[in-house]
Amino acid sequence: MATQLKSADNEYGIKSEYGHYIGGEWVAGDSGKTIDLLNPSTGKVLTKIQAGNAKDIERAIAAAKAAFPKWSQSLPNERQDILIEIARRLKARHSHYATLETLNNGKPMRESMYFDMPQAIGQFELFAGAAYGLHGQTLDYPDAIGIVHREPLGVCAQIIPWNVPMLMMACKIAPALASGNTVVLKPAETVCLSVIEFFVEMADLLPPGVINVVTGYGADVGEELVTSPDVAKVAFTGSVATARRIIQYASANIIPQTLELGGKSAHIVCGDADIDAAVESATMSTVLNKGEVCLAGSRLFLHQSIQDEFLAKFKTALEGIRQGDPLDMATQLGAQASKMQFDKVESYLRLATEEGAEVLTGGSRSDAADLADGNFIKPTVFTNVNNSMRIAQEEIFGPVTSVITWSDEDDMMKQANNTTYGLAGGVWTKDIARAHRIARKLETGTVWINRYYNLKANMPLGGYKQSGFGREFSHEVLNHYTQTKSVVVNLQEGRTGMFDQ
Repeated sequence: MATQLKSADNEYGIKSEYGHYIGGEWVAGDSGKTIDLLNPSTGKVLTKIQAGNAKDIERAIAAAKAAFPKWSQSLPNERQDILIEIARRLKARHSHYATLETLNNGKPMRESMYFDMPQAIGQFELFAGAAYGLHGQTLDYPDAIGIVHREPLGVCAQIIPWNVPMLMMACKIAPALASGNTVVLKPAETVCLSVIEFFVEMADLLPPGVINVVTGYGADVGEELVTSPDVAKVAFTGSVATARRIIQYASANIIPQTLELGGKSAHIVCGDADIDAAVESATMSTVLNKGEVCLAGSRLFLHQSIQDEFLAKFKTALEGIRQGDPLDMATQLGAQASKMQFDKVESYLRLATEEGAEVLTGGSRSDAADLADGNFIKPTVFTNVNNSMRIAQEEIFGPVTSVITWSDEDDMMKQANNTTYGLAGGVWTKDIARAHRIARKLETGTVWINRYYNLKANMPLGGYKQSGFGREFSHEVLNHYTQTKSVVVNLQEGRTGMFDQ
């Protein structure tokens, strides 16, 4: 059901143009060029950001490097207080940031309000406590005391995607700040309005240079950022193709990386599953954030015994999804985040039929007249899918689910694991032994049993295989933002006698 699109004029306090945030100041880019940030629901320009280049990156890295000595020696309570205050301010303007996220990304307001923002706020609250949790250890020897110090790395390069910008920003800068690092952040050039506005409001909390934000195209700023000898670490969320280049760049200085990449997750429904609850999860997996979620269970493995009943209910559920103005709280499915992403999804819809898949529902752009100017795709399910098809192997990043039926568990597991990805997965069964058996066999970093997208605080999230390496969203990530130093204090007096003749 479509709704009339609301105006997105400057009633939201959006500035006409935003600069880079470097050394505690908002500055113009070196190139003098800008990039339009668009509302994907209407195609209209929201604002402009700087088209950064290598010189902008150099300035940002220099500022972060200059700030590091003092920030790395800050007291835990100082870092904790800042993170708590960030969370407090986000809560106070919860709806404002949710609105900006929706305007620039196209996701429904209900998701920005009740999923994205609570998760982002939760990251700052989680890592506020971690500022006191960073500690080394002592080891006792008969002749010595061993001391292991845990120290911050230095300047961290962080590159975040366009699909959940506030959450991705939060899960990266919160642990970096808590552990005493400084940051140069590069947000996505298509969707970053909420993130930029975040730093406008939070600038007074952070010492100059602790956080620096440079906007621009990856090709213009990415290589300079990742190859700088003054950068000690890279954290990246995005595509496998970009990650390969980052790994190459980072190898110049042999610096560690945390990479959270794509997914093609298996959502497995067994014959004894709670069908209604599983249908609800499959529906959510299809439409949440318009399918622009790397964790999405886009390969739905249905047991043959329940196939007909499940698909009938699944079709009804998806055809009842309210697609329309993302700012309307009643809307359940918004617009793809960019024309480029819209075109990509459309190309896969065509490919699916060429490969022999059958459309259960959807399969095209929205035909609602008042949505014609936006990037709206109908929620889509394909049946008669073989796991070898490209739509079952490649990340579409849209509201598209491929259904694969199964009867033999061992064969199903082989298919579920037959992918280059390994980010998430789901299992539906009332048999606890089967649930654990399948969960243990799935080659993936996260498995949800009897509820998909069951995200919990301080549970590590990260991938197997080409879904990346390293973990985020939990205290485990602090190991990626610190390094250890071993100090041995000798307790034995005199010479060792090693060179006595």
